[in-house]
Amino acid sequence: MAKAVYLEHYLDSIEGLPYELQRNFTLMSELDNRTEEQKAEIDKLAEDYVANVKNLASEQRVQHLQKIENAYTKCKEYSDDKVQLAMQIYELVDKHIRRLDADLARFENDLKDKLDSSSQESSDEKRLKKDKSVRDKKVSRTQKDSDPDSPGRKKVKNRIFPPSVLSPNNTDLAMHPSDVLDMPVDPNEPTYCLCSQVSYGEMIGCDNLDCPIEWFHFACVGLATKPKGKW
Repeated sequence: MAKAVYLEHYLDSIEGLPYELQRNFTLMSELDNRTEEQKAEIDKLAEDYVANVKNLASEQRVQHLQKIENAYTKCKEYSDDKVQLAMQIYELVDKHIRRLDADLARFENDLKDKLDSSSQESSDEKRLKKDKSVRDKKVSRTQKDSDPDSPGRKKVKNRIFPPSVLSPNNTDLAMHPSDVLDMPVDPNEPTYCLCSQVSYGEMIGCDNLDCPIEWFHFACVGLATKPKGKW
């Protein structure tokens, strides 16, 4: 849920709060006024009683004291009403505060989920791009190595060996890479095959894009002639 929606819902919920608070505070103010009036009445009754107690009959004394007691009872009722109004105000404000806390918690959770989801998607996209880049590089390298005109294949096809190595009478020697180790080799030339030697003679490529070696000498993989089929 969007932030604006949370805010809109919360503002709707507190729309009537100012009016409710104003009503309760007005009632409390009226109760204060009544209490002050009642206290003034008690003071007057008490003064009259003290001033005239000697001249009052027993029944009149009781009636006078009863008026004072009733006035005190009224003051207590007004005070109790004020306490109730104060509790209502507290509960009303507390309810909206708890509502705001709950909305904020939900908003933070939604925001965290969206950020986590976005981060995961970004991570997945980066991984996919990286995997694709690696695959593209391997495909490009394989296509380059498979091209007869590519430098790598020229090294494989056009390398010249001493007649003693490739002569028909020395077929067995041509089958083993150890027999060409004494050939002059560029130290910067890459190595291939299980024997970790440079390219020479006829070689066969691996179709597996994940193959770290890529090319193998015929002799090292037990081949004497080119495999049948498309070459």
